Amino acid sequence: MNSIIICEKPDAMERIAKALAERDLKRRTSRYGIDYYEFIRNGENHIAVSAVGHLFNLKQTSIGFDYPIFDAEWIPSYEATKKSGFSERYFKTLGEIARSIDGEMISACDFDNEGSLIAERIIKLIFKKEDGKRMKFSTLTKQDLINAYENMMPHLDVNNITAGETRHYLDWMYGINTSRALTLSIKKFSKRFSLLTAGRVQAPTLVILADRELEIKNFVSTPYWQLQLVLLINGNEIIAFFEEEKIWDKNRAEKILDECKGKPAAVEDVKAKKYKQYPPPPFNITSLQTEAYRLFGYSPQQTMSIAQGLYTKAYISYPRTSSEKLPPQIGYRQILEALSKIEDYKQLCNTLLSKELKPVQGKFTDSAHEAIHPTVEPPESIKKLNFHEQRIYDLICKRFFSVFAQPAIRESSQVIFNVNNYRFLTGGLRTIERGWMDFYKPYYRLDDLLLPNVKKGDIFDVKDLDILNKQTSPPPRYSQASIIKEMEKRGLGTRATRSVILQTLYDRDYITGRSIHVSELGIKMADVIKKYVPDFADEKLTRKFEKELEKIVEGKDEKEKILKKAKRAIVKISKEFKQNEEEIGKELEEAIAKTQGEKSILGRCPSCGKDLKIMFSPKTRKYFVGCTGYKEGCKTIYPLPHGASIYKTNKVCEKCKTPIIKVYRRGRRPFNMCLDPKCETKADWGKSKKSTT
Repeated sequence: MNSIIICEKPDAMERIAKALAERDLKRRTSRYGIDYYEFIRNGENHIAVSAVGHLFNLKQTSIGFDYPIFDAEWIPSYEATKKSGFSERYFKTLGEIARSIDGEMISACDFDNEGSLIAERIIKLIFKKEDGKRMKFSTLTKQDLINAYENMMPHLDVNNITAGETRHYLDWMYGINTSRALTLSIKKFSKRFSLLTAGRVQAPTLVILADRELEIKNFVSTPYWQLQLVLLINGNEIIAFFEEEKIWDKNRAEKILDECKGKPAAVEDVKAKKYKQYPPPPFNITSLQTEAYRLFGYSPQQTMSIAQGLYTKAYISYPRTSSEKLPPQIGYRQILEALSKIEDYKQLCNTLLSKELKPVQGKFTDSAHEAIHPTVEPPESIKKLNFHEQRIYDLICKRFFSVFAQPAIRESSQVIFNVNNYRFLTGGLRTIERGWMDFYKPYYRLDDLLLPNVKKGDIFDVKDLDILNKQTSPPPRYSQASIIKEMEKRGLGTRATRSVILQTLYDRDYITGRSIHVSELGIKMADVIKKYVPDFADEKLTRKFEKELEKIVEGKDEKEKILKKAKRAIVKISKEFKQNEEEIGKELEEAIAKTQGEKSILGRCPSCGKDLKIMFSPKTRKYFVGCTGYKEGCKTIYPLPHGASIYKTNKVCEKCKTPIIKVYRRGRRPFNMCLDPKCETKADWGKSKKSTT
């Protein structure tokens, strides 16, 4: 009897095979160059095979470019889109195995909507089976994988699969119809062609960002005044402010200033309050992304990628979780004992192991996975991880330690000074017992501010009294972390898709920058959607669909019922698009031209000072960088890397004085380079390449 184990990715397949093999573990390679494993367990033959994410995607079955359309079928991903060409060898390898080996199917993909659907499509469409067994695990440690195998669910997790399939249909229907509507509007009523997209979650997210952008642009500052009192107490300068944080009338502020000048400050009251400060809850993916952005500047997508790598190495639990709970079943003591073997963590772990282990937990739950935590199989040394993995792994471990530690004891204090019957306040904060803060170092920064020891009735001379001219500030821009948090709060997207949706907005040139600026195209797109297709911008509709998808997982809703509602909504949205195609096309044309123009200009020409711009050669069919001063005789020209996306950095090379660009190639790490191929910064490029081959 054969058992065929379907794994989500090659790294996970290798770990699963090595964990489950009792004997005769063999790595095989298909004629397409893809590895798989054979091994014996319980006296039976097992084959562990791997997908590489989704091997199937939806594609329109009919011919034509009209909308709305709803007819779609599942086809191999490499046939659906060129971007998935890398998946063809995996697809053909699985097909080869399916033709030669028959047996029981086991799904061992990640236990969520996407993982469950990946396995089910393979089992049904490649192996032609209707059902299989299901392994459920939250870590890729050997013991967890063995437990998942020994306690397999007898059938595939149908609710997860149905929710995943419904989500794909929803996203496909919204994506293809709205993108087609936008593209046709541009094509029919402007002089340019541009492929625009706006998805089910993308659109309301863009509207949130654009609304903030407009709020900032239209913000009118209002002047206000503050009164600042400076005292010298026991050799220390103490600053206190008038009890009204903002004084809107300048004359009143000046009147208070005049009446207080030359008068002493008497301590009217001293208030102090001790309180317990508990540690933040264990990480879920949103809080990990937020904290990694705050501490290291990592984008949500980058944090997700690093965490996924640590998970596939079995160092942390499944990262795509919304849970802030750590159930006892994960084995608190065993994890701490394992981590104590790492020198950097030895003392912290031993301190915790000497006490009862009861974690602080948050309010968010996840039916499939617990909060993110380190596992019982840590690396031998943190130094064996790469730089970025070290940072994220240490952050996760320190957060895990802190939730078992004692609360910090802190004291807040306030001193009220009376100057000629006007009150000025100053506040202080001190930490009496650090508690969990010692376990979360260096990621928690103390904000203590100690006040001198004063008592009611003390009188002090005023060193200085100033009136400060201030202006109200516009609301802050969203960062990548704060918009992810806002999406979670509003129920837009899922823990796994939010960072991808945000990256799509960047890729479509709707937004730019770490502190998010919305481009002219992004603002106009949001405006057009709100004005002409309001239902599409309605986040309530998207949130409703997300809740209905959750109900499918719980077995409380049905796929066809949800898709029927979606079709009705899309028919209405499509009608609104068609009624306003001309206005939409004309309004978007100018924004597209401006955004594309800004994106194509990379910087100044080092020869003549005019703009260097990305251009296209019809003769060579290649893009290059040329100077816009070519009509005046400037012959400056530079090649561009082939098959790559180019972004400007607004930086200039110190050596050759050409702009520095960021180069993205699919499946490779992005890198920065200047434009001049002969620049001395590239002197070792050829040598490095030879040394690595």
